[in-house]
Amino acid sequence: MSFVDTFLNSDVMISAFPQLLRGLWMTIALGVVSILIGVTGGLIISLIRLYAPKPLQLLAIAYIDIMRAMPMLVVLILIYYALPFVGISFSAWWSAILGFSIVLAAYSAEVFRSGIESVPRGQFEAAAALGIPFLITLYKVVLPQAVRIVIPPTTSNCVSMFKDTSLASTVALPELLKEGQNAQGFYANPSPLIMAALIYIILLWPMVRLVSVLEKKFKDERAR
Repeated sequence: MSFVDTFLNSDVMISAFPQLLRGLWMTIALGVVSILIGVTGGLIISLIRLYAPKPLQLLAIAYIDIMRAMPMLVVLILIYYALPFVGISFSAWWSAILGFSIVLAAYSAEVFRSGIESVPRGQFEAAAALGIPFLITLYKVVLPQAVRIVIPPTTSNCVSMFKDTSLASTVALPELLKEGQNAQGFYANPSPLIMAALIYIILLWPMVRLVSVLEKKFKDERAR
């Protein structure tokens, strides 16, 4: 067979497209839900890390360090395959959501912590001198500034999160890569996997470029 017939077989790609499309919707849903939970959780953990009583701060630090040190694949396998031995079982969908969310939360927590700490401490002191409660200062003064700082790295983390959704195939979730593998086996041709790779590029390339644009934009703003 020629290279085109082997890797870019149009008949196989057209036949496999509906199956890959189902996987794509699963990938998008998995990524969006995990990002929403992970980024929100990361913000909460960062606030605990910075402002909670010392024991809770230590727990937050331990969580962040452990989750950032552990490979995503290991987390997914532990949740889906190990937890049932102690009577805790999740479906493939919720195992993937839980695994992606808790790891992303750890990375997001460090990003938010860095952003919050980059806001001058004098703004807290000025707000306190005006009698503004700490929580209101945090919500209306500090976080709006921190969010602008953390947008580029958070967007980068979201891109990585979408790429990591391919690991959900290890817990038998029919996302894009899994559907591509199934189609490859059915048609005995690697063209569906090539098409899945192209779909990933089409989906994520704009987000990659967005990260670069945001980084340049905020760098120029800080320079002014």
